[in-house]
Amino acid sequence: MKSITINGSQRESVGKTSTKALRNAGQVPCVLYGGDKPLHFSAPELAFSKLVYTANAHTVVIALDNGEEYNAVMQDIQFHPVTDRILHIDFYQIFENKPITMDIPVQVTGTSIGVRNGGNLRRPFRKLKVKAIPSKLPDFIEVDITPLKIGTKLYITELENEDYKFLHPDNTVVCQVRRSRLAIVDEEEEGDEEEGEETTTEEGATPAAETAQE
Repeated sequence: MKSITINGSQRESVGKTSTKALRNAGQVPCVLYGGDKPLHFSAPELAFSKLVYTANAHTVVIALDNGEEYNAVMQDIQFHPVTDRILHIDFYQIFENKPITMDIPVQVTGTSIGVRNGGNLRRPFRKLKVKAIPSKLPDFIEVDITPLKIGTKLYITELENEDYKFLHPDNTVVCQVRRSRLAIVDEEEEGDEEEGEETTTEEGATPAAETAQE
């Protein structure tokens, strides 16, 4: 998984007055949990743009001006209700030998047979929760929807991977193609029906399967 470096400064004072002063100076107050004790630090608001305003998942390297570095993941973020400016971010320290849980985006590939024939693709989950050691975390979960016909579903059990574990029930539907009023029978099903209905006729006659209206 890709990592983003956040350059920050450790905070000595964590009161309301100092927090307000940081925000007025364009800094975001942050806390890093998961170590021996919480670590308070701050960083420029612009430093978080590639981490916050993206659909991709990233780990974070927190590089402080005293030379210390910490590997982490973003755990929680607070925005101003009016301006949408970042007010506060919580991070959780990660260690290479300890599994962590993250929401990983789902990336769809292929063209569904059912969608091509007028069906509607439904994606209940844009992200899936997985658990793995940091080095095994994927950038995204790739889902090939090519085989999906109208009325079929793709379950999370079909995406099982040795590198990480999904934290969803086995009956979780990741994608499905639902019938619409404009949908037609899937091409493969049409071919099967025509083969089953084909009959021997005299030369020049038209088989009933070709003249029947669907």
